[in-house]
Amino acid sequence: MRSLFHKTIALLLFAVMVTSCHDKDSPNYQYMPDMYEPVSYEAYGEYTVFENGQEAKLPVENSIPRGWMPYEYQNNPQDAAAAKSGLTNPLAYTEDNLNEGKQLYTIYCAICHGDKGDGKGKLVEREKILGVPSYNDAGRAITEGSVYHVMYYGLNNMGSYASQTTIEERWQIDHYVMSLKNSLDGAPEREFEKETAKTQLLPSRADADIYKEGEDVDQGQSGANTRATEENQTETQE
Repeated sequence: MRSLFHKTIALLLFAVMVTSCHDKDSPNYQYMPDMYEPVSYEAYGEYTVFENGQEAKLPVENSIPRGWMPYEYQNNPQDAAAAKSGLTNPLAYTEDNLNEGKQLYTIYCAICHGDKGDGKGKLVEREKILGVPSYNDAGRAITEGSVYHVMYYGLNNMGSYASQTTIEERWQIDHYVMSLKNSLDGAPEREFEKETAKTQLLPSRADADIYKEGEDVDQGQSGANTRATEENQTETQE
């Protein structure tokens, strides 16, 4: 009986000693390490466990990410002509939109096209780039749709601005470009419109905030789709 008592005391002391020496900041013994340590794969690595041995999978063909819709005009002469004749600016011509367009134009466009849209920007004056046409060039006969299409895809020496700007920003620039054209043509200034409701444009892949802060993702997307359907927008995003 005494021997059992001594063994019990010794076992308890051993348990206390082991417990007191355990570092709480480090994991204990792992009886099944695979349950604790997941198998990691290198991006674009080749592994036999995956179909075709490729870790990184391509999206399903013709799949569209949530919150993004493709631009309906392709980068070819036929669609460029269609955009020129059929695509119009969905934003109201307001003073705020025009001022925003002016600021963005100064950042992205004026260096080549000039502050007045006459094709005499700083790079042209320094002969870094040649052949930039004026916005009132009769051979170009720009429209709202053609201006947007060129901003989206680029043309000749001008690259695409689809990744640097959002839909709204491009349409704001579009308004300002057309105002410069009217000024070069000597046409009277266009009267500002009264915006009765904020125009809702489909979100862009380049937009940092696809959904408003605090909104549920599903609710935000559903609301955007509903508004887009109700307004029967023809504009879609890249």
